Amino acid sequence: MPQIIPIKDLKNTAEISEMVHAAEEPIYVTKNGYGDMVIMSVEMYESTMKMLNLYRELELSERQIESGRTKDARQPLGKLREKYDV
Repeated sequence: MPQIIPIKDLKNTAEISEMVHAAEEPIYVTKNGYGDMVIMSVEMYESTMKMLNLYRELELSERQIESGRTKDARQPLGKLREKYDV
């Protein structure tokens, strides 16, 4: 279950930092009872960005496959093997 804290709790930065690093998911911050922002550790942010980029690349690849913009890699790889005796 996600952690949700009111914005007034952000005053204790050391405690918030510990909470963020201990959490395995982002922490949601509310203001006047409504969602206002999300905080997470740098490690979690970088991991999330890597996954997002991977999903983006997979989606692009799937679109290329669907539109027929693919090539058979066996022929170029065969030529490279012949060239370098691999």
